[in-house]
Amino acid sequence: MSAESVLDYLRDHSLMLATAESCTAGMIMSLLAKVPGSGSLIECGYVVYSPEAKQRLLSVSPDTIERYNLTSVEVAEEMAAGALHDSPATVAVATTGVCGPDDMDGIPAGTVCFAWGFVHQERLRIFTHRHVFSGDRESVQQQAAVYALEQVPVFHRQLVETRH
Repeated sequence: MSAESVLDYLRDHSLMLATAESCTAGMIMSLLAKVPGSGSLIECGYVVYSPEAKQRLLSVSPDTIERYNLTSVEVAEEMAAGALHDSPATVAVATTGVCGPDDMDGIPAGTVCFAWGFVHQERLRIFTHRHVFSGDRESVQQQAAVYALEQVPVFHRQLVETRH
């Protein structure tokens, strides 16, 4: 699924997106911004590498970081929730991980933790997933950014189908 088709999905379902990116370093937002007309479907994008930035800008709990590590679905979940807080966005995509080239803190290079947050019927619902990609750092970032976008419609459909 291309960035353009994800944007079409957002438009068709009256959704607005925010991103909270660590390991993908803004690549998700960059993929979307290349598509003409994307500005009406994008609220904001955070690029937060340090634990302090995650805490300060997205309200990620220091306890969550200490307990689960920066590369965890729990941190990604709080990043997504933080991106949606006080925002008109209705969808948030968050990434945190180890793109490589080396393993870090016992976590294999290529490991990315994702969260997709949705505001639906005035409630926040978050889906998470951990995936290990192969390739060099740039390849892992690209694969993770594309994967993050491709899953937006998948999880949104699940949410809509289970809520009716």
